[in-house]
Amino acid sequence: MIRNIVFDMGKVLVDYVADGVCRHFMTDETEIKEVCTAVFFSQEWVLLDMGVIPEEEALRRMQSRLVTEHEKEMAAVCFWHWHEYNMWAIEGMEELVRRLKALGYGIYLCSNASVRLLECYETLIPGIACFDGVMFSAPEKCIKPQKEIYQRLFERFSLKPEECYFIDDQPLNIQAAEGCGMKGYVHDGDREKLIGKLEEVLGQKIAE
Repeated sequence: MIRNIVFDMGKVLVDYVADGVCRHFMTDETEIKEVCTAVFFSQEWVLLDMGVIPEEEALRRMQSRLVTEHEKEMAAVCFWHWHEYNMWAIEGMEELVRRLKALGYGIYLCSNASVRLLECYETLIPGIACFDGVMFSAPEKCIKPQKEIYQRLFERFSLKPEECYFIDDQPLNIQAAEGCGMKGYVHDGDREKLIGKLEEVLGQKIAE
């Protein structure tokens, strides 16, 4: 029996666009592409999610790949402000979270995210008051799809894998979760399909 719903954050509860902050502070398309690539599509970005590199060091490495001083300056501005412009709650997900909570399910978050999210996630995640537990990758020094992060989720919040259902937008993350005993669903952004799947798995009506 499923007793707990585990959500990913990006592209499930919160939408994300990598160049949002770049477009807020810059107008030149070439410069936007250069800065966005250096910062948000970098090895350092993954290392930040893993929690194994300080933000200052990550930024220094990112800037080292840029040519002009203005690009380096903009990289710093975008790096320190990305969480203000790149993410927003997905419409309708707060209602779904609150409905699941009202039906008695435990609600948890398991997401790859840097330590920056620890400062602001409560203002970003829809229905955050309903969550019984939140786990970000950086403090754990491991990321999905590594099995360690799922095992820590179960241990930290005293969860049984077979009683959890995981919703993530990445097939590899779902496969890894299933390898640890937690079934799940690859969310493609269609909320109605997700609700239909949850109703099938949970065996009860969710949509009001």
